[in-house]
Amino acid sequence: MCATKGYAAVSLVWPMVLVLGVSAACVQPASAAWAPAAGPLLTRWAKDVSPDKVHPEYPRPQMVRPRWLNLNGLWDYAVLPVDAPQPEKFDGQILVPFPIEAALSGVMRQVSEKERLWYRRTFIVPPDFAGGRLLLHFGAVDWEAAVFVNGRKAGEHRGGYDSFTCDITDALRPGGRQELVVAVWDPSDSGPQPRGKQVHKPGGIWYTPTTGIWQTVWLEPVPEQWIGGIRIVPDVDNSAVRITVDVQPQAQGKSAAVKAVVKDGGRPVAEATGPADAPLEVRIPQPKLWSPDSPFLYDLEVRLGQTDAVQSYFGMRKVEIGKDPQGVTRILLNGKFVMQAGFLDQGFWPDGLYTAPTDQALRYDIEMTLKFGMNMARKHVKIEPERWYYWADRLGLLVWQDMPSGSNGMERRRGPDGKPLPPTPKDDAAAVEARRQFEKELVRMVEGLRNHPSIIMWVVFNEGWGQFDTERLTALVKNMDPSRLVNNASGWTDTSVGDVHDIHSYPNPKCPPTEEKRAAVLGEFGGLGLAVQGHLWKKESWGYKGMADAEHLTRTYEKLLRTVYDLKDSAGLCAAVYTQTTDVEVECNGLMTYDRVVKGDVERLAAVNRGDFSKVPPAPVVRSVVPTAEESPQEWRYVTEKPAGDWTKPAFDDSAWKKGRSGFGTKGTPGAVVRTEWRTTDIWLRREFQVPAGDFSALQLRVHHDEDTEVYINGVLACQLKGFATDYDEQPLAPEARAAFRPGKNVLAVHCRQTGGGQYIDVGIVEVVPAKAK
Repeated sequence: MCATKGYAAVSLVWPMVLVLGVSAACVQPASAAWAPAAGPLLTRWAKDVSPDKVHPEYPRPQMVRPRWLNLNGLWDYAVLPVDAPQPEKFDGQILVPFPIEAALSGVMRQVSEKERLWYRRTFIVPPDFAGGRLLLHFGAVDWEAAVFVNGRKAGEHRGGYDSFTCDITDALRPGGRQELVVAVWDPSDSGPQPRGKQVHKPGGIWYTPTTGIWQTVWLEPVPEQWIGGIRIVPDVDNSAVRITVDVQPQAQGKSAAVKAVVKDGGRPVAEATGPADAPLEVRIPQPKLWSPDSPFLYDLEVRLGQTDAVQSYFGMRKVEIGKDPQGVTRILLNGKFVMQAGFLDQGFWPDGLYTAPTDQALRYDIEMTLKFGMNMARKHVKIEPERWYYWADRLGLLVWQDMPSGSNGMERRRGPDGKPLPPTPKDDAAAVEARRQFEKELVRMVEGLRNHPSIIMWVVFNEGWGQFDTERLTALVKNMDPSRLVNNASGWTDTSVGDVHDIHSYPNPKCPPTEEKRAAVLGEFGGLGLAVQGHLWKKESWGYKGMADAEHLTRTYEKLLRTVYDLKDSAGLCAAVYTQTTDVEVECNGLMTYDRVVKGDVERLAAVNRGDFSKVPPAPVVRSVVPTAEESPQEWRYVTEKPAGDWTKPAFDDSAWKKGRSGFGTKGTPGAVVRTEWRTTDIWLRREFQVPAGDFSALQLRVHHDEDTEVYINGVLACQLKGFATDYDEQPLAPEARAAFRPGKNVLAVHCRQTGGGQYIDVGIVEVVPAKAK
């Protein structure tokens, strides 16, 4: 039995007033067997998940106390219209902390922006928690949360990626069961808030949303005055670490005294004592530096008088922009240039979406990144639970941390030439509030993660998504954390501020121009798509460049990485980020499948990621046979209405077709050389070309396509490409098409279809001859 009480409706307005009042009835959770919902794909870790064993690890590794209570497990849930009061009856049970859309939640349904997700559970406060205060922690709730304890509002929070805490001491009953209710509203892509790649209608590079609680919920007892946070800043140049302790609540007048003890393997090596809220400088004799090759971590104990203590850790490392011995601007780690090769890491899981099934699964992704020979990951428009960064710290992975993107009340525009222009701000109240919210969450990201030595760079914007006030926000982040690099925008809309110039290029690597004070980096490239049957989210899939099999993927990857390392030496490239760690839903660009099955040859891939090409054949010699628009304009015949069925064959009469010079498409499409505008859905092209008698075995196509394309030689299908590319690349010919070549006159026929965004098509033929060994 429980007392009658209730909760009034939670308002849905942008900006929103979270909770208007309190008064309804509660029910005790019904016991029910839990099982994952029937999702498209499960990982091998799903079998390790159960209601009594779901993310049991301590969730905050850099501020550990011995006493805590994990509230993960089965909760009651209900989905109601957004303006409805708290339910008297719930829909069923959900496994926290998996989002409701995920199979491991046991529910697997979407929640619209017109609905609100309600959670409820009860708990008993352990007897040894008595005295002091009781804190309720949420690792992350997407997006807006209102928290009630025993019918009393305990807190509210807006932001889907950062942790928040409620002091629930004064809401507790004298004994027995306590009731916890959480109401969540998440507009996903119907709102302007930071959300990364979450959309209500997934497809392409956009994925299933995460709504509600998606990280650990837990209770922690603390004394009346406690350590609320610590900030750790290594100072390698002076063999010291500066530690600032935040004490809550702050005492009037005299500041509390704190003590910091640095340990190496349990042995104290340095300590300092001083007032809280001011930096303590701890000198470390002959410090051991943190790096991917040697990720050494010091243990740290921080004490607040005799009442509170937390255990932490830190790494001594320095990252900066400087010159290498040849005078090239580089990213320096501990004073030395280290070439960075890493994954674009999306952080999605087929069974848990934003939430990995287990801590072992989180660790696995990092271990595999290192096994692939990489030393870095760009965490892409998502912020992970703290334990992901803990494993990056422990195992030695450099991290570029993106700020999750949102539309931020910005409008996307294109210029007269079709190229994207910087977004322009809307000026209505909701748009202004959206940009304020982005800035708040940006600040929280830096404040929440800046103690992790693995993170060496903050990325403020990605590809112009919701981009605004770039110069000011880049300076804001740099002022908050001068110990790390700041990337103003990865790809597209660089504003010449920050520490790096970051471009994107698919599939082939490129390098931005070298600069005096900014390092040249390649924030995205690759996207070699290979769909592995039995490991697919849906029947349909896509990649930036389709691969025939694992061997084709491995060979092509070796070619791309050779170009990366050539650019390192010839053009000053400092880092390259390959798209991507794993497949995500229908996007099959990963070196692993969505359920974490390796695709290519790990040893060969690892060797080239480390810059070892000793076992890779020299790059072949490529000679143009039928030029593309890259070299010179070529005349084609074309139509935009479907022609007769035999249009691919040499005998077809195309004299009534229009004439145009290659390439065909819209200006601003990446990598395009547009001389004839094409804006319709489909285009059909034909041209004649001459080849002499001889061996045709070395011939390949050279294609730039956006989007789906079929190419024919003398009426025989030579190549079929799905999706789009952002540059020219060689494509193998089907054996039947190679056999269709004739000495003298031949016909090249092409069909290209596009569905949205930029569009482009151009095709040539090249001879690819293996280079002679030196």
